[in-house]
Amino acid sequence: MIQRFEISDARYELKNGAGSDAIHKDPQYAYAVTKLLDGNSISGTGLAFTLGEGNDLVCRAAGFYASRLQGRGIETLMADFGNTFNELSNEQQFRWLGPHKGVVHLGLASVTNACFDLWAKKRGLPLWKLLISLSPEEIVNTLDLSYLEDVLTREEAIQLLRDAAPGAPAREAVLAAGYPGYDTSVGWFSYDDEQVRENCKAALDKGFVAMKLKVGSKDALRDIRRANIVRETVGSNVKVMLDANQQWTLPQAIAICEELKKMNPYWVEEPTHPDDVQAHTILAKSVAPVKLAVGEHVPNRVLFKNYLQAGCAGFMQVDAVRVGGVSEFITISLLCRKFGVPVVPHVGDMGQLHQHLVLFNHIAMGHEALFLEHIPHLSAHFVHPVRIENGVYITPQEPGSSCDLK
Repeated sequence: MIQRFEISDARYELKNGAGSDAIHKDPQYAYAVTKLLDGNSISGTGLAFTLGEGNDLVCRAAGFYASRLQGRGIETLMADFGNTFNELSNEQQFRWLGPHKGVVHLGLASVTNACFDLWAKKRGLPLWKLLISLSPEEIVNTLDLSYLEDVLTREEAIQLLRDAAPGAPAREAVLAAGYPGYDTSVGWFSYDDEQVRENCKAALDKGFVAMKLKVGSKDALRDIRRANIVRETVGSNVKVMLDANQQWTLPQAIAICEELKKMNPYWVEEPTHPDDVQAHTILAKSVAPVKLAVGEHVPNRVLFKNYLQAGCAGFMQVDAVRVGGVSEFITISLLCRKFGVPVVPHVGDMGQLHQHLVLFNHIAMGHEALFLEHIPHLSAHFVHPVRIENGVYITPQEPGSSCDLK
């Protein structure tokens, strides 16, 4: 039974340009941390990711939601968590502040993620193992599918999982092989050209076969130069992704993506405003075959549905510490599976939680084990930091979701 909760505001300074992008020149990584404590000294930890100021507001929202769960047994709660999620996300006092986005939704993410962590720890299982052990009906019971009925009913969601089940034993090979990672730290925005070049060489030495560069400069020629530096350094067989962090207008995005085509980017990420589905639709058609990756700032399943209906995203980057937590992440992954779009999460959690979720996506849902973003800068602050060897995530074995902070 959840007897009490603790909310904490954890903030971390990054050094030497790490984490910088076109808008966040000196970011402070921050977590709104929820701990749900039962009567047996077991605690579930959940995170929502922010960037400094405002994290305290998310913590206040998380405290509001967590207080609604006191006195409830975790097994009973998770057996019908989809309805609980629906009730909390539509709470009359907080819904006006969203709905289903912003500070209040981030607060809900922190609490939702703590519930899943506590559930896995109570069963003595790593989260990935708990999730793949559940029946399709049990998984769907944790989801809120409201507003999706036009594209994904409860029955369809269950059937998607049933249809994927026969291939699950073969896909479990990923547990021993490790889930591929990509290095997102070779080209932070503040790094100079030589540092980008050296970082690319180091990433190759570590076994990475995919990496990402930050673009979105006011000077488009800088972006083009740096993108070509990466391509020239790593060769033609390495996947290179470009991330503009929403800095281009549609006309700018069309023009610069035409130039960037020449270095063969695997995707262009967040090219323009994340709420502008129509702009992404026009851009995707204009710059094909270059594919767009979106989702880091898409806050809920309804907007993801709209992106999928528009057919403009080549990759979906749903982040479980950005949307409403594990429950909504799984919902969006099911949507993507139905529409045939790969899920490659953004990792505001530094990959701690998502290393579990991509294993579930691959094994239980049949998503391709493409790769998962790797950001190393906060590894020293986690009790069980992710392990990367030869460019792949080593499967975590500790009970829970790997989100406990020191």
